Amino acid sequence: MTHLDTELKNLKSELLEMWTLVMNQMIKAKDALIHFDKDLAIDVEINEKRVNGYEIKIDRDCENLLALYNPVAVDLRFILAVLKINYNLERIGDYARSIAKIVRNNEERISEDLLKQVSIQEMFDLTNSLFADSMLAFEEENSRLARTIFMKDENIDRFNKAANGKIGEYIQANTSEMADALNMVTIVRKLERVGDQTKGIAEEIIFYLEAKVLKHKPKQEKS
Repeated sequence: MTHLDTELKNLKSELLEMWTLVMNQMIKAKDALIHFDKDLAIDVEINEKRVNGYEIKIDRDCENLLALYNPVAVDLRFILAVLKINYNLERIGDYARSIAKIVRNNEERISEDLLKQVSIQEMFDLTNSLFADSMLAFEEENSRLARTIFMKDENIDRFNKAANGKIGEYIQANTSEMADALNMVTIVRKLERVGDQTKGIAEEIIFYLEAKVLKHKPKQEKS
């Protein structure tokens, strides 16, 4: 194993550590919302600093590898993919923090009836499952698994559209709970964006493994 191989292996391990941290952030954000756990929400906000620290470190490591080793072919694609996935992970961490912040700032829990009508737990579970699939696809270098993410994300889009309609109906029936409804709109939007970032990750995995650029390609071609 060359010195570059060792450095690339370390880089992959570091990215997977960040991935695990961000995954835990998403799980904690969900639990904080469902159970109105402000301590858990605060924990998510505190750990956001660790996510940002990983992003800075991984960016720097990628830049150093590019400068010192002048990698080519698959090694170059791997480093470029890591750079972009690193950004995607940091953004997902931001979305988890934003959801946690809503919980921390609320005086009372969001109406359980609203949470159920919007199916927010199911949307969280689907989003987190998709995110976990992306991590497994990267870890195992499985482009077939990465490709399944594009079609599965359609389910998140359907949840999002249905949720917006449910929130509208809830506002009409519960005009005094406008604040809860607006917070729910924000949370649903954040989850949709997690799905978008996860699709971006899948594109980078396929770029690294297959040397194919899928950005702006039709969904049928991606999957």
